[in-house]
Amino acid sequence: MKFRTATADDLPAIVRLLADDPLGATRERDEDPLPRQYREAFAAIGRMGTNMVILVVEDGGVIGCLQLILIPGLGRLGMTRAQIEAVRIDRRYRRRGIGEALIRHAIEHAREQGCGLVQLTTDRSRGDAHRFYERLGFKASHIGMKLDLAGQKT
Repeated sequence: MKFRTATADDLPAIVRLLADDPLGATRERDEDPLPRQYREAFAAIGRMGTNMVILVVEDGGVIGCLQLILIPGLGRLGMTRAQIEAVRIDRRYRRRGIGEALIRHAIEHAREQGCGLVQLTTDRSRGDAHRFYERLGFKASHIGMKLDLAGQKT
């Protein structure tokens, strides 16, 4: 098992992982060819410099991913925080410690970049994920809120 930063060539494997769960199946489009929005979003991630997709690779195949965003802030004396998004492990590889290793890798990268806090959100319906993150030391300390601009009429 190795960790590496994703390239555009990895997009089909990443989208496959994102779409392979009950929530992702309703909001992702794992098609060939991929919708252009995925390539545009990946290019935007790359331009930011503090935003990356980290992969878990085994035997040349992508078996897990997450997005890590470093966010400079003014609060907490100008602390930089890391945001973890879109954590997925291929269903055939779950319950083998791969997700834990991926999260710990992301946390260590954030620490090396000077982050003082790592945060994430997880959907209310993902009870197993809640227990997983709590086991890794994450605390449900805030109430997250979202405003869906894509589904909102202007």
